[in-house]
Amino acid sequence: MTLVLFSLGVYTAATGSGLACQAQWPLCSDQLIPALTINPDFIEWFHRAWAMVTGFLIVGVAGWTWLGSGFDRRTKLAATLAVAILPLQITVGAITVTLSGLVPGGYTVSTHAAHLSVALTIFTLLGLATIWGGGRGSARLLRAAAGIAVVGIVASALFSRAVPFLTYAPPAQAAFYITGLAGHLGLVATVAYATEAVRSGYAGLDAGTAGTVRALAVGSMGALVGTLLLGRDLVLYTAVWQQVNLVALAAAVALAAGSAWTLRGVEPDGPSSEPIGGD
Repeated sequence: MTLVLFSLGVYTAATGSGLACQAQWPLCSDQLIPALTINPDFIEWFHRAWAMVTGFLIVGVAGWTWLGSGFDRRTKLAATLAVAILPLQITVGAITVTLSGLVPGGYTVSTHAAHLSVALTIFTLLGLATIWGGGRGSARLLRAAAGIAVVGIVASALFSRAVPFLTYAPPAQAAFYITGLAGHLGLVATVAYATEAVRSGYAGLDAGTAGTVRALAVGSMGALVGTLLLGRDLVLYTAVWQQVNLVALAAAVALAAGSAWTLRGVEPDGPSSEPIGGD
């Protein structure tokens, strides 16, 4: 739900629908529910509705970690932090769409950057809560995470504005963030499972190898986040910025591939995952 919400937000902004609804929030063109046809008002309203449902689910996930059994402290902390910063994301989103309304000049680069950054933080925290809440990792899960990271980043390159393969139209922008965030989640899982490997000792994975995998994944994550930020109109996208974007994208792919390559000799069988707490 959060991944789709991220993509919906990008599509809404790319189509200019974020300034629909006569710059009102929470109403939309003086209505609670606009005409249910594909138009800017409906796109903005649907994004808001999806965000509301997702927000309730995020709160529910945090509640589950506290009321369910078997969840450790870090899982509860990640889920609770996602809820704690959720009001900030809602507030920034409201400011973004109130140009000449409650907050004059709200539709600015700074608010867009804040909206994107907070959303990415929530998405990462939810990813960690899911990974940690699923029980122990394994060498198989670690290799799968690294593979997903590589596939996601390479796929995002096909839709990136840095690669002149497709027109960077609204659908391509949404696809870029769907695939890029999938790669980001793979990197988050790689770091989490590599860290777990040091404590649990997966078959064939020593502390040195796990540290290398983790360092490469963190480096790839930093470069990938740079491409995600450059995917929005946060800077005047000149030829120089396109080159910077290409370098960051290439670094993200190379480091993620290096992480996966380092794991090539790790045995696929490791400790099996435990049932999710609360089941």
